[in-house]
Amino acid sequence: MKEFDVLTIGNAIVDIIARCEEDFLVDNNIAKGAMNLIDAERAELLYSRMGPAIEASGGSAGNTAAGVASFGGIGAYFGKVSSDQLGSIFSHDMTAQGVHFATKPLTGFPPTARSMIFVTPDGERSMNTYLGACVELGIEDVEPAVVAASKVTYFEGYLWDPPRAKEAIRECARISHENGRKMSMTLSDSFCVDRYREEFLELMRSKTVDIVFANKQEAMALYQTSDFNTALDLIAEDCRLAVVTMSEEGSIILSEGRRIPVKPLQVDRVVDTTGAGDLYAAGFLFGYTHGFELADCGRLGSLAAGLVIQQIGPRVQESLKQAAIEAGFIV
Repeated sequence: MKEFDVLTIGNAIVDIIARCEEDFLVDNNIAKGAMNLIDAERAELLYSRMGPAIEASGGSAGNTAAGVASFGGIGAYFGKVSSDQLGSIFSHDMTAQGVHFATKPLTGFPPTARSMIFVTPDGERSMNTYLGACVELGIEDVEPAVVAASKVTYFEGYLWDPPRAKEAIRECARISHENGRKMSMTLSDSFCVDRYREEFLELMRSKTVDIVFANKQEAMALYQTSDFNTALDLIAEDCRLAVVTMSEEGSIILSEGRRIPVKPLQVDRVVDTTGAGDLYAAGFLFGYTHGFELADCGRLGSLAAGLVIQQIGPRVQESLKQAAIEAGFIV
């Protein structure tokens, strides 16, 4: 078994992305800027009302795995699809990126998950996700040799919604730590934090998770405070390494009593924020698993996030490795 830089675990979702006006969100009772879980009936309704759309493999952790691969890293992915058309699209996209993806697909119902993402003129994305086959990810889908061979295993907080995935993640953490590896998570969404606050804190405080990614809103939601500095102090106490993104204000890395500020990539126009956090994590983890200083890991994250928000969709269309070379990060 070869060594992997980053193994990501997530909801294997095909993204269906369309532009819309603010009124569309109001008329269809869609919470702006959030990830809304929906059932099959609402999925069909929203799909019927969408304008022209782009379909591509996605899901938070899948985007991160693809980003790591684009930087030239060696990635792996665990996620459940069904043996249907969308499942084939997802599997092909992941393996075409060079990511190891061998999770056995379901046969029959439920179908592969899909997320309808509505992008408003300000670039904000509002996700409406039917989880479908994702909820069937379980401990039987863990490949122990892949976990043991991965420098960092990273999972999305969204996976705390389907209950069987929790068992799989805890098993991955056990294998990872037994082999001297690191475990990482992203908090994913402030609504997700509200649902699982105590469980997320337990993962951090028990050292089940070594590295935590959050944005400003998620960090404050985790500690139920409106004071950002208080949230930073608390998350620094609860985990060994925390990375908090702040959109146009950049990010802060917290480690061993240090606060390391990182500037964002300057962009002329934000087109679509879909995947910004996922690609930041990809850049950071690529740097981390290749021995970069933490500040440079953050700069790689900012580079990837800054590039993805200038296009539609969560996968950067150019080579992130080439972009990092041109920026002077990789020789």
